[in-house]
Amino acid sequence: MHTNALMMVGIILCSSLTGCFASESSVDITEDNIFSFTEGELPITTWYHFAGSVEYPYAVDATDPSEIKNANLTVNFSGFNVPYYTSGTYYGTGWDTFEPTIGITSSGAIFFTNYNGLGDGTHIIRSKDQGQTWEDVGPFNQIDDDSGQTPNSNDPYLYVDKFNDKLVKFDMHALASMFVEYSEDEGETWSVPFPVEGYYAPQDHQSIASVPHENAILGGIVYVYCINTGSPALGAQCSRSLDGGHTWDLQQIGYPTESFGNQCSGLHGHLAGGSDGSIYRGNPSCEGPAVYASHDGGYTWSENTITTEVGMQQGWHSHEVAVAVDEGGNVHATWISTDMMPWYAYSRDKGETWSSPMMVAAPVVNESGFPTIFAGDSGRVVIGYIGESHDWNESTGGGWSGYMAIMTDAFSESPLITSVAVNLPTDPLDILPDCGNIRCGGFGDFIDVEIDDDGRPWIALAHNAAGNEEAIIGTIMTGPALYGEIIQLPFLPEGGNSTLKM
Repeated sequence: MHTNALMMVGIILCSSLTGCFASESSVDITEDNIFSFTEGELPITTWYHFAGSVEYPYAVDATDPSEIKNANLTVNFSGFNVPYYTSGTYYGTGWDTFEPTIGITSSGAIFFTNYNGLGDGTHIIRSKDQGQTWEDVGPFNQIDDDSGQTPNSNDPYLYVDKFNDKLVKFDMHALASMFVEYSEDEGETWSVPFPVEGYYAPQDHQSIASVPHENAILGGIVYVYCINTGSPALGAQCSRSLDGGHTWDLQQIGYPTESFGNQCSGLHGHLAGGSDGSIYRGNPSCEGPAVYASHDGGYTWSENTITTEVGMQQGWHSHEVAVAVDEGGNVHATWISTDMMPWYAYSRDKGETWSSPMMVAAPVVNESGFPTIFAGDSGRVVIGYIGESHDWNESTGGGWSGYMAIMTDAFSESPLITSVAVNLPTDPLDILPDCGNIRCGGFGDFIDVEIDDDGRPWIALAHNAAGNEEAIIGTIMTGPALYGEIIQLPFLPEGGNSTLKM
């Protein structure tokens, strides 16, 4: 943490409209040097800002006192709600991807889905040096190293069980059947594929998570997955494994029984499990973005609408509510609204009630898509999405970039957001004008974000601009740690376009 931020602890910055000071009082943020850093000048891909609200749905530049005043914000730069020097980058992997998901074990090894299509199946690639180099760790077919054990996957999915470091690979075949494979030694060896129970068709958009729970009969961990049925009225269907993924219950409805046949979306976001045994699924209700919660190992579910004031995007991501649980058991959610911007809210009572929604896009973003979220220690959150300030053209750049919005104190009255783009404006990840509202190249239906044990966020993306759909991993070269003591993370090497390998 830089010294100027430390000096600002306890200083309250308020606009004259808030009543914190006399009507003529103001505080010059730049004069206090809270946004001056010993690490150097900020890159053009970093922004410090406050969230927009329903009444004022625009990003508020935290370095501009006049914007803070116009937005009528009370700003408190103290405790954890202080800025850190932060800079984003990305590294190429040399493999392609589709609907990229990632997982990170406690050793720091990063795992990423590599999509190979019909016949070869999904493989998992691994980096043990923070994204600098990558290797294919299978699982391999017994006949050759090109094919996977599961020969096809329409929806590749990878999950790392944070409670025991187990890699869980979850593949859907032809919208009709699904298989789970797992590795307990960071991809060195893999289990055989275990079939997953299912009776509705299609079996689509699968997601899996784990929780420690007394219902488990092996390892103390219950695995829960949910799928899309293809029917909004039927909603999502879910199943549980009590024995580490070997056998699975018959699918049951993933919503309250009294709501049977009265759901408005069968599609849903990724599941997230908490240390307290609760599991959550982002899924629109008929009233708006919602989070469904289970506190009994996935057997029964409640439906909790986040807000009726900020709706869901009406295009490709009309279903995608992303959800995360921090180490304090608080629940965090993000979604793309009708304004094509990313919104966020949190719950401190296991999803029953929610904060006011906040618009969290960086000040330059005018359109966004593919929301994803992960949480670290209590109140520390990273939100990922792709965003565009203007359509691509050769003279001014533009197109779509990968963004992370980082909060070190989401529960502050006005949480400071540090936003980074992982790529330069002259190096877009995609140049289609409507990439945020369609199934776009290697992004497919979704992207993924996670935090390693050191507190560094990582985002799974695709670099589509050259037509290769190369899997890339975005991160921050340095910034605040989102686990443990909030420190300035050690610098990583600068990446970018020169690291692409395809």
